[in-house]
Amino acid sequence: MKKLFAGLHKFQTNYFKEHRGLFEHLGHEQHPRALFITCSDSRIDPNLLTQTEPGELFIIRNAGNIIPPYRATNGGEGAAVEYAVQALDIKQIIVCGHSNCGAMKGLLQLGKLADEMPLVYDWLKHAEATRRLIKDNYQEYEGEDLLNATIEENVMTQLENLRTYPIIHSKLHKGEISLHGWVYKIDTGGVFVYGMDRCNIQAEHEAEPVQI
Repeated sequence: MKKLFAGLHKFQTNYFKEHRGLFEHLGHEQHPRALFITCSDSRIDPNLLTQTEPGELFIIRNAGNIIPPYRATNGGEGAAVEYAVQALDIKQIIVCGHSNCGAMKGLLQLGKLADEMPLVYDWLKHAEATRRLIKDNYQEYEGEDLLNATIEENVMTQLENLRTYPIIHSKLHKGEISLHGWVYKIDTGGVFVYGMDRCNIQAEHEAEPVQI
């Protein structure tokens, strides 16, 4: 806690004073540029990764960057998506997975979690579509290749889940919103962008994906 309080003091005495005008404006309203959906993993910092300031990203974080399909759960994810698109008029949504994701490791051995972490087990069942797709289509993969495929496919699955939300479905039809899938490689700083065509995923394990 000492480090956290020291950081708080440094923020208040340095950064806040230098950006007082920004925070006075943010105290009244927000106009974020994008909805950024990513994992709770402590190694992920959306603002650091995108070099954005406070107020520029509306962020949803949870284990495995999962967005359950519309009305699949009463959790906060759906409400946050709806608020971002309807109330804040956000037009760009990014689902960002990351390398070495513990949630995706858990998904690959889901049965083992039931006793030790029942809440994690219940949550990861919202990614059953990812687990099943990997089980049925990636039998020849193992180890790191299997984990990477799971991470990538899970991002694609969450983009598909977003399409089940009526407001997003409608805005996509009118061309008023865009969905993006990213995978952040922690050890290299690379960010890889994947298209909605699932056929591209397996091919991209052989040829490097597009890096931005």
